[in-house]
Amino acid sequence: MYTYEELKKFVEHCSRCPLSQTRNKAVMGKGNLKSPVLFVAEAPGRNEDRDGVPFTGKSGVLFDRLLSEINLSREEVYITNVVKCNPPGNRDPQPSEQELCIPYLKYETLMLRPKIIVCLGRIAAQRLIDPHYKITREHGTFLFRKNTWLTAFYHPSAVLRDEGKLGEMQADFQKLKEKLGEIDACDFTSNSPN
Repeated sequence: MYTYEELKKFVEHCSRCPLSQTRNKAVMGKGNLKSPVLFVAEAPGRNEDRDGVPFTGKSGVLFDRLLSEINLSREEVYITNVVKCNPPGNRDPQPSEQELCIPYLKYETLMLRPKIIVCLGRIAAQRLIDPHYKITREHGTFLFRKNTWLTAFYHPSAVLRDEGKLGEMQADFQKLKEKLGEIDACDFTSNSPN
């Protein structure tokens, strides 16, 4: 099993797919390695490609605001992407690019062992939950698989393009808060003496 620093070094020097030729910086996930919540988006955007950090720019500001509304901060969660390099023109990452990059996400997931995985956007949801996932219909619903709760929310950039989705995304973050409360209660019950 790799350490975070070892995995970060692999990601930063990766040349497995053509995206490595057009990126400025590969973007390794970042956050609390003991967090019960793993957020997974599709790919770094232009700002992330420049900074080498996930969720910077306007999407990052909105993401931080949504976290703060449920009394969480970026330092308490872990944020990553399916693909670690910015696709040219901010296009969707192609299935072949996702396939070559997915081992990094699998290692991150093994490292964290999250209790909840939140896919941000359609691409991540279709990759991790169901290839036919419909984000407009299914966002905010939870399913339990392999000892982990899975859900998907709109990507913050989708909300920036259509502010009408903000209320739905805030409601989804409230559902996340409730699910975390349920998990904490279960952990407390299962760990308490008989």
